[in-house]
Amino acid sequence: MPILFEKPTMPRFSANISMLFKELEFPERFEAAAHAGFKAVEIQFPYGWSKRQLGEIAQHAGVEVVLINIPAGDSEKSDRGMGCLPSRIREFRDAIGKAIEYARELGCKQMNCLAGVAPPDVEPALLHATYVSNLRYAANELALAEMTLLVEPINTRTIPGFYLSRSAQALALMDETDAVNLKLQYDLFHMYIMGDDLAKTIEANLGRIGHMQVADVPGRHEPGTGEIDFPHLFDLVDRLGYKGWIGAEYVPTGKTEDGLAWAKKYL
Repeated sequence: MPILFEKPTMPRFSANISMLFKELEFPERFEAAAHAGFKAVEIQFPYGWSKRQLGEIAQHAGVEVVLINIPAGDSEKSDRGMGCLPSRIREFRDAIGKAIEYARELGCKQMNCLAGVAPPDVEPALLHATYVSNLRYAANELALAEMTLLVEPINTRTIPGFYLSRSAQALALMDETDAVNLKLQYDLFHMYIMGDDLAKTIEANLGRIGHMQVADVPGRHEPGTGEIDFPHLFDLVDRLGYKGWIGAEYVPTGKTEDGLAWAKKYL
């Protein structure tokens, strides 16, 4: 009788169609991602389009929507999230309701809560207390919808003053919030810049990571264009049995499909 070997798992990659395939109109990017071999997509902010239309487009393209961001305020006014802002609590709570509506229509089970830029005139203790309170509220609302809330530390070189900027800070925040559906969104680009040992952090906290994202340093382009040893890290998460998605969230150096050589073995 022949011995049957279980097919080894491979890292699962989602295409961030807010950054990839920008040579196409946004609704066309779902099909482009599927054509390139992606089984899933993620969207930073889907709120400028009809949630029903986007849900239908994703279903027709045969891709799963695995991540969206909670509305982050007005980007033209330099808003980068509202989670830590005491003056925006009511707006934040309204944003949670809107995000859940979109997530339901898109079939999405995870959303990211961006902390925002810390105002210089607000005491750090108040920013902290506000973010913890907002996370508890959001986690509870998402739990009722059977969804997972994510927190993402972002480097302060790309976004100066961003409140949540280190993985240790995020993990401590998760401990304090104490919500079973609160996970870490671990963006390797951001955390490499902030000095993380990526492999050690992933290995030590794999069970608390709900989503990962990748882009190379320094240019935020495709894996393989910079300093990060992605083949080693992809092998690591595979060996550790990571079951989540890894979002390709980078700025393509040219046409998106022309830069996907790094992903061919995984798609």
